[in-house]
Amino acid sequence: MITLKELTTQKELKQFVKFPFKLYKNNKYWVPPIINDELESFDKNKNPVFQHATARYFIALKNNEIVGRVAAIINYTEINEQKLNKMRFGWFDFIDDLEVSKMLLSKVEEIGHQNKLEFMEGPVGFSNLDKVGVLTEGFDHIGTMVTWYNYPYYKKHYEKLGFKVEKEYLENKFPFKNVKSEPLQRVCNVLEKRYELTPLNFTKTKDIMPYVDQMFDLFNTSYASLPSFVPISSVEIEYFKKKYLSFINPEYIKFVIDKNNKMVAFAITMPSFSKALQKANGKLLPFGLFHLLKAKKNSKDAIFYLIGVHPKIQGKGIHAIIFNEYQKSFEKIGIETCIRTPELASNKAIAAVWKNFEPVTFKRRCTYKKDI
Repeated sequence: MITLKELTTQKELKQFVKFPFKLYKNNKYWVPPIINDELESFDKNKNPVFQHATARYFIALKNNEIVGRVAAIINYTEINEQKLNKMRFGWFDFIDDLEVSKMLLSKVEEIGHQNKLEFMEGPVGFSNLDKVGVLTEGFDHIGTMVTWYNYPYYKKHYEKLGFKVEKEYLENKFPFKNVKSEPLQRVCNVLEKRYELTPLNFTKTKDIMPYVDQMFDLFNTSYASLPSFVPISSVEIEYFKKKYLSFINPEYIKFVIDKNNKMVAFAITMPSFSKALQKANGKLLPFGLFHLLKAKKNSKDAIFYLIGVHPKIQGKGIHAIIFNEYQKSFEKIGIETCIRTPELASNKAIAAVWKNFEPVTFKRRCTYKKDI
């Protein structure tokens, strides 16, 4: 017999966070989160997303063992400002038992009904800065710290339970040697002169901080036209600054400003922490932090996390200025592979940005939707 249990305390939520450690034990492609980080993201007193979102957490139990989990999420910014009556769900993991996945998603549907919502979609997080999508291709590639990994049978469960693909995402990569210095520099010389632009590079985190608010304003502006985009609030920006920016290498952040010192383009990349996180196995102490710091310094893979260009100059090739700066920095660091986090397959503009580097799609993922 399978039963559902709602989790509310931090102690209970630790069970929720640790379930995938059992489900994916010895899987060489799954990248575990840091347990305390994950718990903090579920803490209403710490994660500012809960100022405009709610979440409930459920596990499925069989013979007193956890066999599945799901987070049922409502983002009120999305509902009230974008008029999207959407029930979100995420952190959805389960054994290969249709009764388990059905029971968990039925609970999400029930909550959607109670809140008079029209459809449910997932897997997604609380906002656009969270993980998104169920993996449908590329199961034999290691994950990243900003994506969910899952077994191939997940897709079959969604289909059997009446869900339809809502959005498709691609993950691409290319060898760093495909970024050619000379042609980039020629293009940049023209662009910087024509539009009176200046690239900004950093070696110290403290020098980045004065620009971060501008960067997130530009993020909200440049991503606003994408489907289901939810703007990042000022409180969330402060949270992101404290939690993440201090850990990103300054050399991996690039800005472009105009003659009025206004930001018109930005990019955030990170060294790959995947193998370090596998070694840490959910814990920073005693050795997890050592593995992460080592990866921060020595990783040969760069993960492109966020990139944005102001709508007024999109399509002008401004991204070339950013890539030119990365070419200089990454050559010194010794980067070998550039990996892109999930991007909407329908986003043709971003595909055009990367085409000259001959990227290869090595993973696909999607979100699934069902009317309530």
